[in-house]
Amino acid sequence: MLLITGATGYVGRHLVARLVQNGERPRCLVRDVKRAAAVLPAGQVAFAQGDTTRAETLATALQGVDTVIHAAFMTADRKQSSGNHYYETNVQGTANLVQAARAAGVARIIEMSGLGTHPDKPGTYMQGRYEAERMVKESGLEWTIIQPSVLFGKGAPFIKGLTDLIRTSPVVPLIGGGKIQFQPIFVEDVVTVILKVLQERERTNHKTYIIGGPEYYTFTQVINALLHTMHKNRIKAPAPNALVGIGAAVMEAVLPKPPLTKAAMTLFTFDNITDIHSVERDFGFTPVAFSKFLTEQGV
Repeated sequence: MLLITGATGYVGRHLVARLVQNGERPRCLVRDVKRAAAVLPAGQVAFAQGDTTRAETLATALQGVDTVIHAAFMTADRKQSSGNHYYETNVQGTANLVQAARAAGVARIIEMSGLGTHPDKPGTYMQGRYEAERMVKESGLEWTIIQPSVLFGKGAPFIKGLTDLIRTSPVVPLIGGGKIQFQPIFVEDVVTVILKVLQERERTNHKTYIIGGPEYYTFTQVINALLHTMHKNRIKAPAPNALVGIGAAVMEAVLPKPPLTKAAMTLFTFDNITDIHSVERDFGFTPVAFSKFLTEQGV
């Protein structure tokens, strides 16, 4: 039996759809079954009502489970709010899940992380993601960690944040001068990687896979590609991280869904790239190019 946490999230929804398409019936850990049924193929999955932040709900959800795909993370594109905090979800939630998985006899956990996860100052978003990885590695279970670069696809959070910014602002800030590099990867290709990890259990055990698409882009090039696809003209203004960070803080304070958060600024402190052939080398296929997706499907 396979349990998916974060099944209603961006990667989770695409993963569930592919599993169902392949004839699987995964168990999905969800906070609200009624809401989950509206976004997942309700008749073709099993729902377990619970939450990684509520340890008492996990034993039943994990009963009879062999493998957990852990994608229940509060990502940096979302701002913290009442009942939704990075530390509680990402760190404490993972700790609860690992402990409950061991108690339930789960054999394996596959964690959806992010490229460039590293130790940081205590209490920061990045430190929380690093601690979650460390707990999985030290769990005593079989584990695999997948670290993708920024995702693209319809509704992908990173790209949607930028397109929202382009639509609503006459000036687009080139954060950090626009020189930070990204390696956008198609969400469906990330799902394919997860499925291959599931199938190739022995080969992928105790490994971290850093993956990205087949093209490198500077942040300026990402913005230019989106402007071209959206048929928009905007003033592009180089902006230091400190100044944009102040703007992100203001947007968090006044907007329920800001296009940029303080936590997301961590993506602009290092090049978000890996080997250009990472997916082909480790999983035997070439991922879809961001440029090709934009040409064929738009934003």
